[in-house]
Amino acid sequence: MSIRRRAKITALGRYVPPRVVSNHELAEMVDTSHQWIVERTGIHERRWVEKGTPASELALKAIDQLLKQRGIEADEIELIIVATVTPDMFFPSTACVIQDKIRATRAWGFDISAACSSFIYALTTGAQFIESGHHDKVLIVGTDVMTSILNPDDRATLILFGDGAGAVLLEPSEDDEYGILDYYHEIDGSGGEHLNMPGGGSLHPSTHETVEKKMHYVHQHGPAVFKFAVRKMEELSRNMLEKHDLTGADIGAFIAHQANMRIIDATAEKVGLIPEKVIKNIHKYGNTTAATIPLAIGDAIDDGKLKKGDLVLFAAVGAGFTSGVVLARWAY
Repeated sequence: MSIRRRAKITALGRYVPPRVVSNHELAEMVDTSHQWIVERTGIHERRWVEKGTPASELALKAIDQLLKQRGIEADEIELIIVATVTPDMFFPSTACVIQDKIRATRAWGFDISAACSSFIYALTTGAQFIESGHHDKVLIVGTDVMTSILNPDDRATLILFGDGAGAVLLEPSEDDEYGILDYYHEIDGSGGEHLNMPGGGSLHPSTHETVEKKMHYVHQHGPAVFKFAVRKMEELSRNMLEKHDLTGADIGAFIAHQANMRIIDATAEKVGLIPEKVIKNIHKYGNTTAATIPLAIGDAIDDGKLKKGDLVLFAAVGAGFTSGVVLARWAY
């Protein structure tokens, strides 16, 4: 019987800008306080870029780290998939921008827009090209400059988001027991009204009126998003474990999208995950959208909480609504 060709993560790179923005600094900008933010989100600080910094610039720094870690050149990459909701521009894609800047002369690529689920959607999309045998080196990048679309007067969204980037390399696994084992994704378009950026597309092209109405900023109905995220992240995580006859105790690391500490904790408790296995770094980065999961992977490795052979459960919920889980066995 032939062994399935499985995709595994073989290298990781990440980057956050140097500017640290504390809750106390935000309290000088909008009506909020450190205590209020921590109690509702778990966030203590976040990283913001200097104005005018594009998402590709953050990605390049993460990719450079990845290439050095793996010991390869950019021209060995065959496919680039960029997960982002803050592309450098509508077109060309940020994948094209990155391909040119790193001189990945053999690569093709494209962007994926699934908001906070973008990274795991890109991860499982890239895995298909490895599993099919079409490619041996696929670069997955999650990069977002959320500060470029935040309303500086909107306390509800300004406190939540940070900027950052992370990248992983997918390659074939020599061992069928390691790599991406399974995934499940969903979308529920009826939730689009609760979290969106209404201006700038073909429905509402950029005009003086759309700018004046602040339609080019993130708009969020927090309670609806929170309720959906808690329910869906638990549901999909539980279903994935049950499908593989696993319990929360079998998971070596639970790495969820870092949107809100309460969402992560509620999911972990309901699914029976061991608290020490739940990876959380939202307190220092905030919600970096497509970058949260690769940033959390890096912190888990640094802290000795993610080791070769560990079963890892990735989970995310985002605007759309989008949602998904990925089960993997860590390979390095």
